[in-house]
Amino acid sequence: MSAELLIAIIITVVGASTPILIAALGELVVEKAGVLNLGVEGMMLIGAVTGFIVMFTTGNPWLAVLAAAIAGMLSSMIFAFLTLSLSANQTATGLALTIFGTGLSALAGQGYSARPVDLFRSVFPAELATHPVWRVIFGYSPLVYFSLIMVFAVWWFLHKTRSGLILRAVGENDLSAHSIGYSVIGIRYAAVAFGGAMAGIAGAAFPLLLTPQWAERMTAGRGWIAVALVVFASWRPFRLLAGAYLFGLVMTVELYSKAGGGILSTIPAELWAAMPYIATVVVLVLISLRRTGSTSAPACLGKPFLATN
Repeated sequence: MSAELLIAIIITVVGASTPILIAALGELVVEKAGVLNLGVEGMMLIGAVTGFIVMFTTGNPWLAVLAAAIAGMLSSMIFAFLTLSLSANQTATGLALTIFGTGLSALAGQGYSARPVDLFRSVFPAELATHPVWRVIFGYSPLVYFSLIMVFAVWWFLHKTRSGLILRAVGENDLSAHSIGYSVIGIRYAAVAFGGAMAGIAGAAFPLLLTPQWAERMTAGRGWIAVALVVFASWRPFRLLAGAYLFGLVMTVELYSKAGGGILSTIPAELWAAMPYIATVVVLVLISLRRTGSTSAPACLGKPFLATN
C-alpha cells in the first residue's frame, strides 16, 4: 500500500466517522441525564436539510452549521415537551421524532435535489491543507476538529465539573437529586437541547463535509448507529471516539471494495455496506441480554420523572 493511498484512506475514515461521533456525543449527554432519545436520526435529517439550505442560500458554512444546530435543538424540544412535561413514553416519542424528521426534511428539501454547494473546507493555509503529508493533520473541515474537541469537552464536563456531577446524579437517582433541590426536569431539558444541537450539527456534516448536495434520507441510518454506539462505548466519551472511528473504517472499506482490487474485492460490497448496521443490531441484542447490574447505563435511563413520587 502506497503512502498516498494510506493518507487517502485515513482522510476518508475521519470524514465518515465525524457525523457519527458528533451525534453520539450529544446522545451520550442526554442519556447520562436519564433520558433515552431515539429521535437522533430525525434530528440529523432536520439539521442536514437546514444546513444545506442555509449554505445554498448564503454560502456561509459557519452560518449553516449554526442554523443546523438551532434546528436540531428546536426539534429536540418537541421530544422534551412530550416526554418530560407530559411524561409520554420516551421510546415511542423518539421513534415518532425520527419519522417526523424524515418527512419534514423530505418536504423542506424539495426543489434542492442535485443542487451543489461548496464543502466546508479546512481553515488552514492551502500549503498545509493540500500538502501530500501534512494534510493528514491540517486538511480537515473545522467540523472534524470540533468533534475531537467535544470528546474532551464532554469528558471534562461529566467528570470534572460540578454541573456534570449534577447531571449524572439526575441520571442515576432523580428522586434524590430532586430532594436536595435540583430541577430534574430543567436539567433534562438542557441535556436534550444539547443533544439536539449536536445531532443537528452532525446532520449538517453530510452536505458540508461528505456530499455537497441534498438527497432525501442522506444520513442513511447513521443516527441509529450513533445511538447504538453510546451503548457500545458504555457511556464513556473516549470509547465513543474509538467506536465511531471503527464504524468509519468499516464504511471506508465498503467504498474501497467497490473500487475493486485486492482482497477487499473478494467480499461483496453489499456485505461491507451492511456490516455497520449488523454490528448495531448485535450490540443492542448483547446489551439487552445483560443483567441489569452488569451494565453501566444510568439507573434512571428511560424512566419518567414525576415530582410527586
